[in-house]
Amino acid sequence: MLVVGLMSGTSADGVDAALVDWPDQATHARPFELVAFQETEFPRELQGRIHRLAADEPGSGGVVRELAALDVELAERFAVAVHRLLAHAGLSAGQIAGIASHGQTVGHFPEVGASLQIGNPSVLAERTGITTVADFRPRDMAAGGEGAPLAPFFHHAVMSDPGECRAALNLGGIANVTWLPDSGAPDEVVAFDIGPANALVDGVVQIQSEGRERMDRDGAMALRGRVDVALLETLLDDDYLRRPPPKSTGRERYGAREARDLVAAWREREGRPEDLVATLVAFTAQATANACRDFLPHGAKRLARLLVGGGGAANPAVMSALAGALPGVSVEPFDAVGVPSGAAEAMAFSLMGRNALLGAPNHLPSCTGAHGARVLGQIVPGAAVRA
Repeated sequence: MLVVGLMSGTSADGVDAALVDWPDQATHARPFELVAFQETEFPRELQGRIHRLAADEPGSGGVVRELAALDVELAERFAVAVHRLLAHAGLSAGQIAGIASHGQTVGHFPEVGASLQIGNPSVLAERTGITTVADFRPRDMAAGGEGAPLAPFFHHAVMSDPGECRAALNLGGIANVTWLPDSGAPDEVVAFDIGPANALVDGVVQIQSEGRERMDRDGAMALRGRVDVALLETLLDDDYLRRPPPKSTGRERYGAREARDLVAAWREREGRPEDLVATLVAFTAQATANACRDFLPHGAKRLARLLVGGGGAANPAVMSALAGALPGVSVEPFDAVGVPSGAAEAMAFSLMGRNALLGAPNHLPSCTGAHGARVLGQIVPGAAVRA
């Protein structure tokens, strides 16, 4: 069953598109084939608009108008990404069972049972002619869950191993971890958002470089920098980090405003830019290690392997910091188990979309806190059922 998964993450730097061929039965996720994968970068101006909206900073026409405009503009860009992906794969829209779009999160407020993703699925279905599944988070929240993390459904389906206790760590804008017990039992899976991963690092780099750089490419700045222990301790003294799961967070807590505050305070101290980046990388690594020890079963004593995906998996400074923070644990990218690190999140939504189209549950309530298994996502029919 061929399903396109679309993911635009917290960093809002572009959309990942993965075309995956899944088994036709909802009870099986293996074997699967990643048929094609592409990343489409957003213009910096668009990324800035998304970040400002997420920070509740109005555009020229106000917040509501900007929200509505970006909802359509992002869907148009998602549609272009789908067409490019299918052209790359040599397939037509008629051969695709569906599109599963995460959309772009601009607000995640589990304390009031709300999460908002934009990238209008009706526009996406209309431009591609392909049935589109979107709005995955609200149904989980309506059932009492946090609406996140959702990727553990994918992690468990494709990465669990009966011979080994593993954890899957996704390092996008936000870091989230999934405990994969060697029992393979889905109700024993534990998952939650740890805290910031790339969100603060990318924001700080963009501010310090005055927009010339979007990220600390290859960890170059962090590797040149030295960790400021006092600042690290301050960052780790965080109520969210101490809160037990289920829990989720996003750019509304660790976003543009926080990055600006960090840079302003650092400049007052006349600190070196690379030292601030190195400290934020250490923050992600240490927060991850603390979360594993505090909130995973057995205090992570049985954790043999930490599999890392997302943009952080391509950052040598991050991977080295994780290995140092978790001695005795093998730290490897998702690629080690057949899942390309950069494609994992888009693949996750592809699988969730497959299940939604089959009318089967597509999340793990034990991870989100929902009252029970549900079929997440709203379905917009494609060309085949147009009047």
